[in-house]
Amino acid sequence: MVDTHFKKGAKIEISSDEEGFRGAWFPGAVIKPPAKKGRKVHVEYETLFTDENGTSLLRETIDLVQIRPTPPRETSRIFKLSEEVDAFFNDGWWEGVVTELLEGSRYSVYFRGTGEQLEFEDSDLRLHREWVDGKWVPPLEIEGGGEAEKLSMTAETNPSKEMEKEAFSKGSLVEVSSDEDGFQGAWFAATVVRAIGKDKFLIEYRDLRTEDDTEFLKEQVDGLHIRPYPPDTLKVDKFKLYEEVDALYNDGWWVGVVSKVLSGSRYLVYFKGTNEEMEFEYSDLRLHQDWIDGKWVVASKALNIED
Repeated sequence: MVDTHFKKGAKIEISSDEEGFRGAWFPGAVIKPPAKKGRKVHVEYETLFTDENGTSLLRETIDLVQIRPTPPRETSRIFKLSEEVDAFFNDGWWEGVVTELLEGSRYSVYFRGTGEQLEFEDSDLRLHREWVDGKWVPPLEIEGGGEAEKLSMTAETNPSKEMEKEAFSKGSLVEVSSDEDGFQGAWFAATVVRAIGKDKFLIEYRDLRTEDDTEFLKEQVDGLHIRPYPPDTLKVDKFKLYEEVDALYNDGWWVGVVSKVLSGSRYLVYFKGTNEEMEFEYSDLRLHQDWIDGKWVVASKALNIED
């Protein structure tokens, strides 16, 4: 059945595949919901216009994988160093990481996708959340330190500093992301060679080799571009329609959404970042997991569209 979050008039956020807008979520509303078992929805943006004068709001017909409900937001929040946030910039919300706490409720935020670092008022920031299986992760915090709800597939507690240190110790298996063109959005398996000062590591890729192909590529990365290797704790017999997955392609894992279930344990996967749809074997897919606030969160469905 059609998700009740996406009825006519519902407030939503929209992702775009157009160059210069990828990676952002823009506020909007549903103009025409999808037909039963359909994938297309007609939307209207709140901050994007068809004309330079700003008199006519942009409307588009897009795929359901490009929309989500509007995330909840605390009335006030003091952000922490290295906390993942969304920053409102260029008419949309862009995911970044707090890299510096400034005076006057201002923060410096680093954007992995572009390699830029910009300053923001706290009013233009919100805690980064993922829409997972019909719930927001992490959940909205209730005043007094409680939580509105807990997702059963997240860890019970945050890891201690010792656990984090151990996760990136010499010889640890990790995944590394890159800001270089052609590699953005992917995670590559690597091994920690050694720590270099504070929050920097020398790593050796497991599958990427040097240009002369004589050895595996070594590189220095910072704490913003490294994470523990995802646990292989959830095995599924088959993937479901609209399930969020990572696909192994070009030696890295790229996040996508199952857009069609084919015969013979094969799947079509849609990648929002490039607007591509590709076919994969079951063995080249895994459930997508996010490293959020020191915990692994397993996204069992990107959208709650069909039973």
